[in-house]
Amino acid sequence: MYGPHPKTCHPAELSAAERDRVLEVINRLEYADYCVTQIWAAELDEGRYYCSQRTMYRILADHGQSGERRRQATHPPRVIPELVAISVNEVWSWDITKMKGPSKGIWYHAYVIIDIFSRYIVGWRVETKEDGRLAADLVREIVDEQAHPPTHLHADGGAAMTSKALASLLVDLDVIRTHNRPHTSNDNPYSEAQFKTMKYVPDYPDHCESVGHARTWTEEFVSWYNHEHYHSGIGLMTPASVHYGLAGDIYDQRQRVLDGAYAAHPERFTQRPRPPKLPVRAAINDPCRKPAEPTA
Repeated sequence: MYGPHPKTCHPAELSAAERDRVLEVINRLEYADYCVTQIWAAELDEGRYYCSQRTMYRILADHGQSGERRRQATHPPRVIPELVAISVNEVWSWDITKMKGPSKGIWYHAYVIIDIFSRYIVGWRVETKEDGRLAADLVREIVDEQAHPPTHLHADGGAAMTSKALASLLVDLDVIRTHNRPHTSNDNPYSEAQFKTMKYVPDYPDHCESVGHARTWTEEFVSWYNHEHYHSGIGLMTPASVHYGLAGDIYDQRQRVLDGAYAAHPERFTQRPRPPKLPVRAAINDPCRKPAEPTA
């Protein structure tokens, strides 16, 4: 049995010493942030030619150095937004959703801000574009109307949400702004749920004939959502009743009706009936629900 014949070197192939010399040049400190093409050009300008750029890449690959040579941008991990509201006007959440326009490529943008404790839509506007100044104007209008800014304003990381105009306003109002982590869908659950309700109502328009049409429809939806929609997350109250402090009286009235039904036919109940509980807190990434740290 005979082993394989040794590979015959091509006459044009670099010698081992020449390849080592090329690798030494590429790995010089002054070329640490240069790609192969730049090194080849820099050496050529100095009157030195070693081999083709392709051969330089082969030499790097043979030595396991064919990855990105330049320093890469690094970003610290985003902080998990942890927000808790135990009353109204403590945490507002907002987002922008698109509504189809009259033809392909035309969209209208619905800005909607809600109070996460009451689920009340405190403000909205529909515009032809996303813009930080429009968002800042909306926030200022809502603060004036509510006569009280929130402690926190939460949103995703879109351009309008992170704009200088809005950031400056929030600094002036002493409002803390927080943002979603990238690619984390559950960091803004209240706005996402509100938009889902909006787009699943039976009369949600397939398209809007104009921005005026989009505004008219949104105005009617917001009125229904705030004043008529029995929200499962707040004890089947309307957002307006919770936001404006009427929920307690409504709860007591419901309890009286149920007490009457129980007194009339107790056999129809396994226990005294009670209305759905009223909200006592709302949270985004509730810190109280963190898994316990393992003990030794």
